[in-house]
Amino acid sequence: MKEETKIALIQLFEDWADDKVVETEILPQSGSYREYIRLVGEKRTALGAYNADKKENTAFLSFSKYFASKGLSVPEIYCENSEQDIYLLQDLGNTTLFDYILHLRVGEGFANDLIVIYKKIISQLVRFQKEGEKGLDYTVCYPRDSFDKQSMIWDLHYFKYYFLKLAKIPFDEQLLENDFQKFSDYLLDAPRDYFLYRDFQSRNIMLVNGEPWFIDYQGGRKGALQYDLASLLYDAKADLPQEVRDELLAFYLEEIQKVQEIDPKAFVSFFQGYVLIRIMQAMGAYGFRGFYERKDHFLKSIPFALKNLETILDRMDIPVELPELVKALKSVISSDFLKSVGKEDKPKLHIEINSFSYRRGIPLDKTTNGGGFVFDCRAIHNPGRYQEYVEMTGKDQPVIEFFKEQSEMDEFLSSVYSLIDMSVDKYISRNFANLQVNFGCTGGRHRSVFSAESLAKHLREKFDVNISLKHIEREIEGK
Repeated sequence: MKEETKIALIQLFEDWADDKVVETEILPQSGSYREYIRLVGEKRTALGAYNADKKENTAFLSFSKYFASKGLSVPEIYCENSEQDIYLLQDLGNTTLFDYILHLRVGEGFANDLIVIYKKIISQLVRFQKEGEKGLDYTVCYPRDSFDKQSMIWDLHYFKYYFLKLAKIPFDEQLLENDFQKFSDYLLDAPRDYFLYRDFQSRNIMLVNGEPWFIDYQGGRKGALQYDLASLLYDAKADLPQEVRDELLAFYLEEIQKVQEIDPKAFVSFFQGYVLIRIMQAMGAYGFRGFYERKDHFLKSIPFALKNLETILDRMDIPVELPELVKALKSVISSDFLKSVGKEDKPKLHIEINSFSYRRGIPLDKTTNGGGFVFDCRAIHNPGRYQEYVEMTGKDQPVIEFFKEQSEMDEFLSSVYSLIDMSVDKYISRNFANLQVNFGCTGGRHRSVFSAESLAKHLREKFDVNISLKHIEREIEGK
């Protein structure tokens, strides 16, 4: 985020809140070009947003105000400055549904708590779809006000040019175009007068005190009921088991039939088609962001998308023949190149161990992991109080002997090892990348240095991990 944009957002916050900003946090970007900053005041907090796309801003702000007026769980818009393309909105925290899925998975199963949450989300989805039927201003939609023929062809071409071609999947161009026309014509037969969220997936659903809240619906427009349900249930990296998808589809049919008469058999047939076009759209995005823009983390979703694609092709029963498209999709599934994309040798956990002085403050975690440990060594008998040890550090043998003979260091480190070992085991099993451990004492020379050195030695002997060891106070002193 540019400094002038940050300053403008801070000013907007202080004028709105009549409060002084005391802390800021730039939030990492995801798949969009919008930029966010968390603004923390003495009394209030908010997210500041910047987006140079004025039409997209207009859509988001208009939709937010409408859905909030209907009691749906969307962030409140506090204020905006359209000239500078900035606005303030409610801070919903950091926990997305995707984050929650990672924490609650149980082995190869799917936690019951997650199914409960998904059912809450589906009930809210029905409300979005039906409320959008009524008074939503579709004139602000961007780039189109309906998921119509043109929108579908755009998505299919997105898949063709940014996925099939970049992945070197062979196909007959004309025959594939013919199938695109037949496929989109079929999908257009589904009723399409409902609000279509467009990107209804786990990273756009926040969890606040266990309840779902919804963000990033600025691409919304009119469309079929099936599309957003397909986005939710076949979200690639959420990786829902098929039996859970089937249970949630059945639940959706129960919920929608409370407010809308539908033919379940016809609904499911169209649903399969919309699952397929949604998977293709997502794969186009992975290809554009991954192959074209070379953002590797998008490539990591491809193995999950291949699995989803194989599942839907095995189950799909729609009344239209798509021979060239199916042929190309089966080539995608069997591609050795695509199977290898996004997979890499499992990286070793990196453990950063620091000793520091409390006079200078606790070291920052620059990985944005936000986790880790800080151990206060100041309760341990301090050799720095004795003249013969003042110029030494926790790496010198006399100081090492002091800790072994005249302090509680062994007992302290035994407790530290138990805590750290438990975390390292868990971090390795869940493929986490980073863990930070900090040891602080008064001067950052004796107790903290010895503790950091001891932990590094312990971890090297017990785990296959990468360790970086830093004695901050000694580096500041140039020693």
